[in-house]
Amino acid sequence: TMTDMKKAEEFIRKNCVADDFTLWINQNQSLQVRFAQNAITQHISGDNTRIRLKVAYDNKTGSASINQIDENSLREMISTAQTIARLNQPDPEFVSSAQTETLPEVDNFSRITADLKVEDVVNGIIKCVQNAEKKSAQVSGISQKYISNSIIATRNGFYGDESNTVFSHSMTLKKGDVETKVSRSVMDFQDYEMEKEISNLNQQFDSLQKPVPMPTGKYSVIMRSAAVLNWLIFLIWTLDLRNSDEGLTPFTGQIGKKFMGKKFSLKSLLREPGVVAHKYIMDGVPARDITWVDKGVLENMGVSRYYAREKDIKPAMVYNVIVDGENISEEEMMQKAGSGFILNRLWYIRPVDRKTGEMTGLTRDGVLYFEDGKIKHSVNNFRWNDFLHDLTRRISALGKSVSQESYAKVPPMLIDDFNFVDVTTF
Repeated sequence: TMTDMKKAEEFIRKNCVADDFTLWINQNQSLQVRFAQNAITQHISGDNTRIRLKVAYDNKTGSASINQIDENSLREMISTAQTIARLNQPDPEFVSSAQTETLPEVDNFSRITADLKVEDVVNGIIKCVQNAEKKSAQVSGISQKYISNSIIATRNGFYGDESNTVFSHSMTLKKGDVETKVSRSVMDFQDYEMEKEISNLNQQFDSLQKPVPMPTGKYSVIMRSAAVLNWLIFLIWTLDLRNSDEGLTPFTGQIGKKFMGKKFSLKSLLREPGVVAHKYIMDGVPARDITWVDKGVLENMGVSRYYAREKDIKPAMVYNVIVDGENISEEEMMQKAGSGFILNRLWYIRPVDRKTGEMTGLTRDGVLYFEDGKIKHSVNNFRWNDFLHDLTRRISALGKSVSQESYAKVPPMLIDDFNFVDVTTF
C-alpha cells in the first residue's frame, strides 16, 4: 500500500548515511488471464514490489534493488548500495539528486478499472471465444489489469507519488493460414468496448482470405493506427539530443528546422483526454507539456539530466505520444492514393544504419491491396526498409487521431512510396 511505501521512504531517509540518494519504490497489483485455443489456460494475480536505491559519496555511486519492503531488507539494500559506492570509481557524469519541485496535478487512476474482478475479465474472454467458434476459428490472447503505485524520493528533497490503472486486452484469431490480431490498452475500463474490438478483429480476419502474391516495390500505404504506433516508437527512440549532437542520428543540427513533414506534429501532454500522463519523469523531473515536432519543425528532443545541465536546458522525455490527425476516412485515403496497401501492424523493427535513420521491419496481421477506392484482396507479408523520419515527409493524408494505447493517441496515415524490399512467409 501507499502507506507502507511512505514508511519505507521514511526509513531510507533516516538510515541512509551516504552524501546523496535517489529512491524508487513501485508496487503493482496485477490480474492476468491468458486464453488459447478457445479456452482459458492461465490465471495469475498478486502483488509485486520493486525498490531501488542509488546512493553517492561525492561522485562515486552505487545502487541496489530488492523486492521486499520489510526493514531488514531495506537495511540490507542500503548497506549494499553504500558499499558499492565506496568501492566504485568516480562517475564523470554524476548529477546530484533532484531537489524539491512543484509537480503538476494529473489523474491516472480509475476506480472502475481498480475494482475490475476476474469474473468481469472472464466474461469478456467468453465473448471472444463465442465469436471464434462462430467462425470455426481459434482465438488466443491475454487480458490484464494493473494498479501501480510509485514513489520517487531524494536526499535533496524531491518527493513524488502517484497511482495508475491500466486495462489491456489482446487477441489473435486464427484459422488455417489466416491469422490476425488486435490489441488495445486504456486507463479507464469504461473506455474499452469489447464488441468493437471483436468487430475490428473480424473485419481484419474476413479480409485476409486467399491472399494473392504481390511483388516488392514502392507503394502507397494506409497505415492503421496500430501500425503507425509500431514505427513511431522507434522514431521517438532516436530523438535524443546528445546522440544527435554527437553525430549519431539523422537529426544532427536540425533543432528549429523543418526536418519532417508538414502534416506531422508530435506532443506529450499532461491533460489529453484518454491518455495517461505522469507527474514526473526520470529520477525526479516534473513532467510538462512539450511539443517535439510542430508541423514538421523539430522543436525538442529527449535530454538526460546530465546533458541538460551541460547544455543549460531543461531535461525532457517522451512520457506519452500524441500525434495530431485530420478527419480523412480510410475510403477517402484509398480514393486519393488510387492503389496501394493497407497495413494492420508492423513488427521486428530494427536499425539498419542509426546515423542515417534507416530501419527495417516486417508487416504482420494482414496486408490488403486496394484499387479504385476499394479493397480488392489480401496479399503476402513483406519486409520493408525505410527512413522513419522521411516517412513523415511522405504523409499525404491523416485520419482521426484515436487512443490506440493508454499512453498513445495517433491517427491512421496515408504514406507515399513505402519501400518493400522482400516477400516474407510469416
